[in-house]
Amino acid sequence: MWDSATIAMLAKETGTTLYMTLTSTLFAYVIGLPLGILLVITARDGLRPIPVVYKILDVVVNVTRSIPFLILLMLLIPFTRFVVGKSYGATATIVPLTIAAAPFIARLVESSLLEVDRGVIEAAQSMGAGTGTIVWKVLLAEARTSLIVGATIALGTILGYSAMAGAVGGGGLGDVAIRYGYYRYQADIMIVTVVLLIILVQILQLIGTRLSKRLDKRITN
Repeated sequence: MWDSATIAMLAKETGTTLYMTLTSTLFAYVIGLPLGILLVITARDGLRPIPVVYKILDVVVNVTRSIPFLILLMLLIPFTRFVVGKSYGATATIVPLTIAAAPFIARLVESSLLEVDRGVIEAAQSMGAGTGTIVWKVLLAEARTSLIVGATIALGTILGYSAMAGAVGGGGLGDVAIRYGYYRYQADIMIVTVVLLIILVQILQLIGTRLSKRLDKRITN
């Protein structure tokens, strides 16, 4: 059973899982990072308070986050087919993964930026710094450690989503677990896929933790 073909398949699908996770995270941050910044600066006590914009963004984020991933994946099948040309496979799964993760990332970014000391922001304003300068050189710079911790959490969450996508032919380790572990009753392959997913999460967590500690200016050697 554990021949070279099985090992090669697991190695390939592990790579597929990483491909879906990392690509989806990148695209989700392209959407979620600006969205999180907008949530902070348009809030009532933000740099540029715009209550209407904040309320709209807040509702969109909350509604999207409240939809379970598998249901969202099904709802997005027509859109995924329009964007990618098909609704199954690793590349197609990136579309719903991105849309599901973007609002989650927006909240993580919002939470990180709100941790920045208000006094630092007011000091920058008193020196005539504009909104763009404050966002880039104060908010994002001061919150970089928290942002990296958030990115690590996001990677773990998206990795879990990618495994769930295997239930509908999304590819990756989740697909292997469903096809071999569930349908063919090969419990050993099911266990191995779970172990591989745990290892991937641990590696991503370790990298994120070490990077955040290295960039945390509060830690002295």
